[in-house]
Amino acid sequence: MANYTASLMHGNRDAEGVRTFEGPEDLMSQSPVRVMRAFMDWVDAHSGLDHIDFELNAAMKSKDGKTVTALGNLIFDGNSEQPFICMITKT
Repeated sequence: MANYTASLMHGNRDAEGVRTFEGPEDLMSQSPVRVMRAFMDWVDAHSGLDHIDFELNAAMKSKDGKTVTALGNLIFDGNSEQPFICMITKT
């Protein structure tokens, strides 16, 4: 397992945070959508909230493959949507 850092900013709650999470050693070689899914699976398991879903509007990887940027909406409690931006790198 390897450590990754995610910087997540989202809308209505004026929330911004940096989280470190574990994932497979080769996570950054996977698609940007899979990288974001790995982070959201970790958030879902560790947030202490009910299930947090998300929809992606865009997910891209930097030219050097070291950073994933994702844009979309977080969905809380099945109906409260908040826009987000997330940047993920290997630590």
